[in-house]
Amino acid sequence: MAAVTALGLGKTMEKKLHSVGVHSAEELIEIGSRQAVFRLKEQYPNTCVVILYHLESAIRGIEIKQLDDNCKSELKSYFKQL
Repeated sequence: MAAVTALGLGKTMEKKLHSVGVHSAEELIEIGSRQAVFRLKEQYPNTCVVILYHLESAIRGIEIKQLDDNCKSELKSYFKQL
């Protein structure tokens, strides 16, 4: 199993993901960015929508600036419901 940092996420994010039960890149990919940010938001109420963008881009293997506007809009709508 690969470390979360293998997806381009930092050590701080890796620690936060570990604290909510996500211990590998494969687990993050399996649960997806939305479930991951849902868990993070419960544990860390100050989690912002940009974290969701970072998780999604990491899962897709792209840079955050490569997320298209439609994807960002869908993610933002989801985040507002949390």
